[in-house]
Amino acid sequence: MFNLLSSPSFLRVVVWFDASTGLLLGALHLLLTASLTEWLGLPPGLLVASGVMLLGYAALAIGIARAPAMPRGGLWLLIVANFAWALASLALLLGSAVAPTLLGQAYLLVHVVSVAVLAELQWMGVRRLPAWVAA
Repeated sequence: MFNLLSSPSFLRVVVWFDASTGLLLGALHLLLTASLTEWLGLPPGLLVASGVMLLGYAALAIGIARAPAMPRGGLWLLIVANFAWALASLALLLGSAVAPTLLGQAYLLVHVVSVAVLAELQWMGVRRLPAWVAA
């Protein structure tokens, strides 16, 4: 298992998966804002802003995943952004700034868990990269 986690190809797959989910969710937030507002109970401005951020994040992740040697600095940026996203989702879930529906609460909870897992996998992978990989 540790050999798999320490493989640069595994880390690249995780980054590609992260990029694809960011692209998909960003597009959904922007294309289905009105419906998601109703279903999730999240404000349209939040969905539009998060959609734009997700598309920007996905573009960054795609650039990193396509690089012959994934840059450590870029990988750390993805890790920090993912942990920040998970914490922000948790704050929305537990705070009083928004009043999500039950489906919206589940949606936020899935974000908290899945994005934290992605950040953890990226963190484990980048720590195990050989020292010669791009700084």
